[in-house]
Amino acid sequence: MTVSPLFTSLVGSGPIKAVFLHGLLGRGKNFTRIAKDLGDQAQTLLIDLPNHGASPWTEDFDYVQMADIAAVTVEEFADGEKVVLMGHSMGGKIAMLLALRHPHLVKKLVVIDIAPGESKGNFEVLMDGMLALPIDTYTTRSQAAADLATSVPSESTRAFLLQNLIMGKEGNRWEPNLVMLRENLPRIMAWPGATGTFDGPVLWIAGGDSPYITDADAAPMRALFPRVRKISIKGAGHWVHAQKPEETVYFLRQFITA
Repeated sequence: MTVSPLFTSLVGSGPIKAVFLHGLLGRGKNFTRIAKDLGDQAQTLLIDLPNHGASPWTEDFDYVQMADIAAVTVEEFADGEKVVLMGHSMGGKIAMLLALRHPHLVKKLVVIDIAPGESKGNFEVLMDGMLALPIDTYTTRSQAAADLATSVPSESTRAFLLQNLIMGKEGNRWEPNLVMLRENLPRIMAWPGATGTFDGPVLWIAGGDSPYITDADAAPMRALFPRVRKISIKGAGHWVHAQKPEETVYFLRQFITA
């Protein structure tokens, strides 16, 4: 399937080329703080993946398709070089597949709080809560936040979700392809399978309080990525880079400059 160019922004001016792929219901700018902190060492391309942010939609969800679409944007940015490819959650699965399918584009890989397998999370509750909101009736974002609190009690999680609500004179709308993503949630939480290996260095970052990576994930991860190194950041949940930015920057800086 042909998809229009993905929306991107570039942060930093360092000599290393890096790319960040966000998670479900996120967008590239979620990584802005980390990219700025790494800006002396890297220029980081922040990509809005298909069906998210300002990027175009697709009719359904397929991880291989997402990886190949993202690879086109990465290749244009790389311009003959290899990049440090970073991905969180859904974006981490896409990043893993991209590295396996297009290894000529990737020098190093960073996978944040996700594994090559079935993921367990509460996105059903989050997305159903979003879809239940009568967004056409709102005149302020605080109204949406108040209603969403019924199903999403965490203020930080509500703020993350409501970044996707576009409000304007022509009406309110969800910017991501929310209905399609909810219908395909089982596929998003699954892993499509992969063959071969990526032989470059891989940093595998886990949130210490997150359920997304388990001991059982170590063997399949190493089978695909023999040079993987896992670290766990204490006190972080699934959104590691948002909850523990200083620690995330510390480990990323060590990895990308080694």
